[in-house]
Amino acid sequence: MGATVFFGCTFVAFGPAFSLFLLTVAGDPLRVIILVAGAFFWLVSLLLASLIWFISVQLSNREDSRLQYGLLVFGAAVSVLLQEAFRFAYFKLLKKADEGLATLSEDGQSPISLKQMAYVSGLSFGIISGVFSVINILADSIGPGIVGIHGDSPYYFITSAFLTMAVVFLHTFWGVIFFDACERRQYWSLALVVASHLVTSGLTFLNPWYQASLIPIYIITVSMGVWAFFTAGGSLHNVLACLSCKQEEDNRVMVYSALQVPVED
Repeated sequence: MGATVFFGCTFVAFGPAFSLFLLTVAGDPLRVIILVAGAFFWLVSLLLASLIWFISVQLSNREDSRLQYGLLVFGAAVSVLLQEAFRFAYFKLLKKADEGLATLSEDGQSPISLKQMAYVSGLSFGIISGVFSVINILADSIGPGIVGIHGDSPYYFITSAFLTMAVVFLHTFWGVIFFDACERRQYWSLALVVASHLVTSGLTFLNPWYQASLIPIYIITVSMGVWAFFTAGGSLHNVLACLSCKQEEDNRVMVYSALQVPVED
């Protein structure tokens, strides 16, 4: 039973992310480098947030449970702000790298677009964030023990898996929107990304009341996904064409009079 829960929750949490990695990242060495570097930036932000939270706990009264809970909320908010700050720093780094790649290129164009870098960096933030948020839960799911035997919710593992999947998607969508907002200097878009990240993090404190946390988080995920889709250049016409599985007709007309017949000997 433990192995079934472990593999099931692992595939739910990281199955879509692993598929995206194989289909869109693994075949391009440059995208793999961007993915690994993005994960490193996220880890540095987590390290700084952990240090701030640890120092604040050491300087506070550990016997005050309300204060400790408040420090936990404070640490989560600081972590979100640091993640977005390092996302901005990574945007600046990739922007400089993009200019350098364009300079070295023969045709003067970068081999990877800014939107592609935004997608890969967002996916890297999502994957590493999901790994750190659910790895201990997956380790406990192997056993021994049964969740819910003392009256707790039996949906702890599967809910955590679906929450991790949503966070991976959210970071991917946030990356696309954030990079585009930085490029266009749309500060209201940046503010919405940071605000939605803070709200998503705050909703997790409603657990184990999973209906109040998971449903709003997935509403935010779908909303951000639609926004990221149109930001990346998608359109309703493309969606309808994909769903109908019809190929667009070629409107080009070949002028046969322009063709030259080979001269016979």
